[in-house]
Amino acid sequence: MKRSVHLKFEYILFDLDETLYPREAGLMKAMQERIQRFMTQKVGIPADDVATKRHVYYQQYGTALRGLMEEYGIDPVEYLNFVHDLNPRDFFGVSPPLDNMLAEIPLRKVIFTNADQYHAERVLDTLQVRHHFEHIINIETINYFCKPDPRAYQHVLQLLGVAGEQCIMVDDTPRNLIPAKDLGMTTIMVNGNGGGTSAIDYSVLTVFHVGRVLKNLLPMAGQS
Repeated sequence: MKRSVHLKFEYILFDLDETLYPREAGLMKAMQERIQRFMTQKVGIPADDVATKRHVYYQQYGTALRGLMEEYGIDPVEYLNFVHDLNPRDFFGVSPPLDNMLAEIPLRKVIFTNADQYHAERVLDTLQVRHHFEHIINIETINYFCKPDPRAYQHVLQLLGVAGEQCIMVDDTPRNLIPAKDLGMTTIMVNGNGGGTSAIDYSVLTVFHVGRVLKNLLPMAGQS
């Protein structure tokens, strides 16, 4: 009796920034600089306090956006438009190797990102891999709850209509994989050495190595 290509997994969830493209590209660094500018120019936080506040927000809320919403009541759309007012094409280009790797993965593919839809679309279009992804689950989709808030992950599973055990999650940040693992997902960290946490099942140097992990992880077609 032949089995399907995958018996257990249905979806693979990919983070976006610094997962699908290298950290060295510099796009995230440029966005972080714009976050600081928003905090000083739009919110009025003294420049000397910005670094401390960003660190506190990152630890307590997951993102600066959530912290600014909770403490200052900012408009998240205005924030996201300001922070993402950058052209990904200034930082990287088309990635045929990524396109090829995604084409070989026999699972339904989803983007799960703390960015907004507009930014995600532009990154995927620049890489020319948008056609691989059924859904872009962005911070607007999950009501501005962001990774690593467990509510964000629960919302994702509800949207997809699956259990955590049916998902593989790929992210470049160890703490973002902890709630995924708690919900039963299999986790793969990109750009790291394991992060010192048991929440990481596999660790790879680049996104291009994810395909190798999956070849060992997924049952082969025709296996009896």
